[in-house]
Amino acid sequence: MGQGRKGSSDKRQSQKNRDDSPAPEDGTKCRVCRFPLLVALLQLLLGVAVTAVAFLMLAISSSLMARETPHWAGIILCLVSIVGLFLYCITYQPDERTSTQFIVKLLYFVLCTIGLVISVLVVAFAGHHHSQASSFICQPAGEDCVCVLDRSDPIARTFDYKGVGDCEAITGTLTFYFLLQVLLNLAQALVCAVGAFIMWKHRYQVFFAGIQISSPSTQQWQRV
Repeated sequence: MGQGRKGSSDKRQSQKNRDDSPAPEDGTKCRVCRFPLLVALLQLLLGVAVTAVAFLMLAISSSLMARETPHWAGIILCLVSIVGLFLYCITYQPDERTSTQFIVKLLYFVLCTIGLVISVLVVAFAGHHHSQASSFICQPAGEDCVCVLDRSDPIARTFDYKGVGDCEAITGTLTFYFLLQVLLNLAQALVCAVGAFIMWKHRYQVFFAGIQISSPSTQQWQRV
């Protein structure tokens, strides 16, 4: 008689613990908002925007250097986003279930870190060139545009932009493109930082606290 009451009490306690346990997440709810899809899509959009603006800058004058037209940074960040999209396609989980998922997560973390460094470098270069172009004093010289920072300085550096007949393209349009590159790459740096942080958090801050939420026989534990 005592054994029957004890068994029914254990069953009621087990059922109560299962009812109080957190409900599983709905995997179909807001799939676009899930990591890493949202981060990868933002990286792709920003990478395409950076590349497009860089080629527009290159169309103004062919004498612009690679650090002034960071299309290479946009292309690299597009590749980073492709790895993030692939990581989403293999069913992302905070815990590594397969060696493929571990390798892709590690690669995505490293690429996000590299993308962050590249974006910061582009922000520094674009900010410097924007400040410089805002102070240009330009005048046309045939089919080119010649600019200086200080006309009264006889040894001041001269910037010769070939194929630019209208100097307004340098002092106005190109300056705006430099500012746009600063904003785009600053946003890209923040997105890459968020991606790298979430990957690091899921890898090193997910642990089991040992809180039992069901009967000893089922051995289920709650993750916090």
